[in-house]
Amino acid sequence: MNWNISKADARVVSEIAARAHGMNPEYPLIDAEMDITAVHCNGNPLKLRELAGADKFNFAHDVFGIANKIDRSTGKLADFFSPRYSA
Repeated sequence: MNWNISKADARVVSEIAARAHGMNPEYPLIDAEMDITAVHCNGNPLKLRELAGADKFNFAHDVFGIANKIDRSTGKLADFFSPRYSA
């Protein structure tokens, strides 16, 4: 699995993860960072800056959808889930 992400993108991923954890404290910060990074780097690039600034409804759809549909061994999304902020 590819984990190569730029420092700038990693900072935005951290913002996204912190927001997701704030919305649902049961979603560990490290899991959120890893899920978003894995999806972004393994076949479903995300518009990270736009996702970070998304309204609550669309943000939750993408981030928690990713959390529920990611195959953590590959970084791929299952069940035809497609984040709204896909690049």
